[in-house]
Amino acid sequence: MLEDLKRTLSNMFSWIFTVHSTGLRFSSIALLIAVICLFLDWRWAGAFFLAIAFFCAFFFRVPKRNVTFGEDEIACPADGTVISIKTEDDPNSVVVRIFMSVFNVHIQRAPIDGKVGEIFYHKGQFLFADKPEAASQNERNLIQFFHKGDTTRFAHVEQITGAIARRIECWVTPGQEIKQGHLIGLIRFGSQVAVYLPKDKVRVIVKEGQKVEGGNTVLALWK
Repeated sequence: MLEDLKRTLSNMFSWIFTVHSTGLRFSSIALLIAVICLFLDWRWAGAFFLAIAFFCAFFFRVPKRNVTFGEDEIACPADGTVISIKTEDDPNSVVVRIFMSVFNVHIQRAPIDGKVGEIFYHKGQFLFADKPEAASQNERNLIQFFHKGDTTRFAHVEQITGAIARRIECWVTPGQEIKQGHLIGLIRFGSQVAVYLPKDKVRVIVKEGQKVEGGNTVLALWK
């Protein structure tokens, strides 16, 4: 029973050791304010900022995922819930949209081995990320990924802000060689990620409503 308790506690709090440096910065500021408030005997304010520090650390966690994917597998780039799988503006592409709540991991990962193409940033609004209009109206950043130099085999990842998310971070550059599962960026505090795939070259295997994990779930298969 003691071993089971240790394992449970380890699973519950192991994420603390995976917090990204961005989260450590936010958490440290909130923790410092909490300490000052408690020192001044402002208990409610201190408790509030302690909660903020904990939330920031939890939000910016980066779970270790060392999954080895098959040659024909395309990895999911983000954690969250699949909200749509359909052809949109481009009849030759299928788009998989993933909604991330504030409780999901918000780090994005490369879906394929290959090379980064162009990166397109668009200013926009901050509508709720689970709304259909958010895809075209919200601030967003599209990163092109090409499979081993083949421009007909792509898995482009679009980072989209939400009503709470107000900052996109992109950690890759055009022309960069990339490995599947490599960290490519993050979106702060609730958002959406879209994956654009060549319609005639892939078979999407996730379903609408499915919970997925970046760098862990197989999103689609190359035909």
